[in-house]
Amino acid sequence: MKPYVIVFGNEKGGTGKSTLAMHIAVYLLNSNFKVGTIDIDARQETFTQYFERRKASPLGLKVSIHAKVPRSQLENNKAAAEDESTRFREAVAQASDCNFIVIDTPGNDTFLSGMAHALADTLVTPLNESFVDLDVLVRVSNGNKILRPSIYAETVWNQRKERAKNGLKPMDWIVVRNRLNTLYSKNRGEVSIVLEALAKRIGFRLGAGFCERVIFKELFLSGTTLLDLEQSGQQLNLSHVSARQELRDLINFMKLPGVSAV
Repeated sequence: MKPYVIVFGNEKGGTGKSTLAMHIAVYLLNSNFKVGTIDIDARQETFTQYFERRKASPLGLKVSIHAKVPRSQLENNKAAAEDESTRFREAVAQASDCNFIVIDTPGNDTFLSGMAHALADTLVTPLNESFVDLDVLVRVSNGNKILRPSIYAETVWNQRKERAKNGLKPMDWIVVRNRLNTLYSKNRGEVSIVLEALAKRIGFRLGAGFCERVIFKELFLSGTTLLDLEQSGQQLNLSHVSARQELRDLINFMKLPGVSAV
């Protein structure tokens, strides 16, 4: 059986794609799945840096089969596309015997990002709860009326139609409200209303990602996640327990084959 592919993507940076991707990948590793990870965000390489640090950790942590696929330096567009396509397919083939492949994409539209999205069995699109981030999915009027889906939403929709035409199983598109503030605001409520209406209109599932917590960021340099705290001997506090529950809730919401969080 081919690996199940999870892609974290949208066309905006700063929404927490890499943080979510790290934690989902590590959860799967700690659940004894074989995991491949691919970083096509050549500019930031956050995903790659994280797994390099994780591999170097003295704790003997479980690691993925990792590959990074930077953008081609060839000047000819056709040759560059062929170069990127070849290297991306090699990275996927490298993880062909894995249960899951987790792909982190850049916050802009690239040829490699398009290839990754086309391969996704599950696409996770994180958004901050603001109308700036919402613009990635939909154009909204001053009165919060949905005018039309954005180019990104239309691209995902076309890829889903292409999968259906080729006889592939449907892509599960999940939009998660991420980096949440625990305080309610009028803006947050208005964004939620638009997202719920849009979910019905273009067919994604709307869920919750992570709250804005220091713990999700402070462990990056050590190559660990909150799932590794007990192994490292660190005492869990209330914030850690809450963060771990957020991850478990997301795992269960994603409904990945053979995966459940208790």
